[in-house]
Amino acid sequence: MSQFNSVTKLTLALRNPPLTLALIGAVILPFIFILALTGTYAIQVLEQHTRTRMEEDIELIARAIRLPLSHALERGHEVTVEQALESAFSINRVYGVYVYDEKGKVVYTSGRTGAEMPSERAQTLAEDGQRRGEFAQAGTVDIYSYFVPLTDSGERVIGLLQLTRRGSDFDHYLQNIRVHGLSVLIISGLLLTGVILLGQRLIVGRPLQRINAGLERIRQGHRDYAFAAQGPAELVSLSRSLNRMLNSIDASHQRLNEQQKREEALKDQLYQSQKLAAIGQLAAGVAHELGSPLAVVDGKAQRLLRQPDLPEKLSRDLNSIRTESARMERIIRQLLDYGRSNPLDLKPVAVEIPIRSALNTLLASQTEELDIELELAPELESLRLNVDRIRLEQALINLLHNACQAASSRVVIRGVKEDSQLLISFSDDGEGFDETIRSQLFEPFFTTKPTGQGTGLGLAVAHAAARDHKGSIKAQSNGRDGACFTLILPIDEPRQHEPTSKELTHVDQS
Repeated sequence: MSQFNSVTKLTLALRNPPLTLALIGAVILPFIFILALTGTYAIQVLEQHTRTRMEEDIELIARAIRLPLSHALERGHEVTVEQALESAFSINRVYGVYVYDEKGKVVYTSGRTGAEMPSERAQTLAEDGQRRGEFAQAGTVDIYSYFVPLTDSGERVIGLLQLTRRGSDFDHYLQNIRVHGLSVLIISGLLLTGVILLGQRLIVGRPLQRINAGLERIRQGHRDYAFAAQGPAELVSLSRSLNRMLNSIDASHQRLNEQQKREEALKDQLYQSQKLAAIGQLAAGVAHELGSPLAVVDGKAQRLLRQPDLPEKLSRDLNSIRTESARMERIIRQLLDYGRSNPLDLKPVAVEIPIRSALNTLLASQTEELDIELELAPELESLRLNVDRIRLEQALINLLHNACQAASSRVVIRGVKEDSQLLISFSDDGEGFDETIRSQLFEPFFTTKPTGQGTGLGLAVAHAAARDHKGSIKAQSNGRDGACFTLILPIDEPRQHEPTSKELTHVDQS
């Protein structure tokens, strides 16, 4: 099994090698192979050139002494011949010098001997009259010989000059060239390999390591990590692409979280709507069942109060019965309002009409001394909306009644138009409300007032009316400075005829 795993790992490594091995296999090895081919060819060319130059050196020496030797040999000046031969041999490149007469007989020698040619061979070369060079074996020594015919003043061949050079000079020199050339190739290959690998590590390896480390951090949960745009242009582009991908993923996560929150909010709203609908149906049923008996009780008490000479205590009790009956009637009316599921009766209405009507209704029943101020923006004078006037007035009355109950001495009603919304706010100078109960403010039967002073239905009825008009109610507590409830309605101005300012005046007078 371990052997199988090793083979599998090796196969995977060959299929997907590391970057360094891939660089070696795809770049360095082909580069070294090409370098070796070109280097070998260059060495061969250099060797050939060097061999030719070494042969040309002997040829130049032979040409230099040919004329003096020819003149001296023609005139029989032996001393001049010997001087020319000694001058040639004094050059280190010359191994031996031989002079043959026209019959191929050696007449003068200088330097190492043993490389002489047979007379017939020398005579043949002299008669041929051509300059030539050749390699030959002189005993155990390889030599290179260069032959130059010697002529008199009439261009008649009178002898032959042979200059020799050891073949080992060629071999040693060429061997040095090969050794130095191969050394340069090997050292150059190693240096270039090191430079390429070091450059790969600095330019590519380290940025890739940083990218890999960044991906590992992201895998561990660091979603806010950003890749540094460093290195070559391709890696900078890769880092920026990864950053864009991470930003896109974060945006997708945020959208998903927001979608989940919206779905949860919708589920809560659906549950709340179902709960409120059930409560509304129950409330409407209870109100209907209680309405008739309550009317009988109130009627009986009213008839008894008409009788003369009633005891004072009985009169007080009957008035108390009527007061509580009226209170119960008010609660029943709110229950019916809350449980009503009839569609809205939308009609064009001037915004000021339901606001002033609600204020007049409350002032007619208000017993406490409160300073109630109405502040309507000028643009509301011509603003008209399609609303269910009765439902809207009920909402405004309940919001105003809630503010009056909470106020110490002052209530302010403000109406403004912001963008495409109508804002009607009710501010009081009471104690405000605790932020912990904000989510319960508009639930039916929830109240912070003492027993007997609130039913917990006013804000619920107002909220239901606002919701049916595609609006909302915003609650804000200012601590000791009171609270503010703002009814927000979308503005959809009707095109048909609206109530005129005379109608508004009629509402004020009523």
